[in-house]
Amino acid sequence: MIYALLGITLFSVGLYGLIVREHLLRKILALNIMGSGIFLMLVALGKRSAGELPDPVPHAMVITGIVVAVSATALALTLMLKLVEASGSAVLHDAPKDRS
Repeated sequence: MIYALLGITLFSVGLYGLIVREHLLRKILALNIMGSGIFLMLVALGKRSAGELPDPVPHAMVITGIVVAVSATALALTLMLKLVEASGSAVLHDAPKDRS
């Protein structure tokens, strides 16, 4: 039960950071925190009653998810660096609206 509560807390903190922060690096870190919360939830769901072995499927999904999360983080950081090279800022600004 503690893993499930901690997973919900991590997901909530990550969602807050994703919504509130403007800097792209902080948004990427918030997504990673949200992913960690989901991984904890999956591990908590894999537990069975006392004396039984845990379900291996959620654990395998978590291991696969960690590999995918690392790859997605590397891609996001690369794209952020390209944006910084092109615009000089790691903050996304709203596009100007056409006034026709």
